Amino acid sequence: MQRKGNGLAIVLIAIGAVMLLGILPHLIHGIFGILFPVLLVVLGYYGIKSGSKIIGWVVMFIGIMSLLSKLSWIIGPLLGVALVVWGISVLRGKRSRTY
Repeated sequence: MQRKGNGLAIVLIAIGAVMLLGILPHLIHGIFGILFPVLLVVLGYYGIKSGSKIIGWVVMFIGIMSLLSKLSWIIGPLLGVALVVWGISVLRGKRSRTY
């Protein structure tokens, strides 16, 4: 038998468990660490569209640079994979040519 108030109780239990495990500060830091640069990019875009082009570009540039630094842990390996795939495709392309 399930009552209406069980959803709130489950959410409270989940939040309490996450807090006890010590994950919540890292989770919040990670989310806001990414959210703030994204907010700067959006505000910069809005500034460009609303007519404040110089301020909009500056805010957007700061947001993009900050976002790139926050995501560098994934950009490096993705760049490495892209270079390997590109190198393989170049090797395959040279073998298929006939002279």
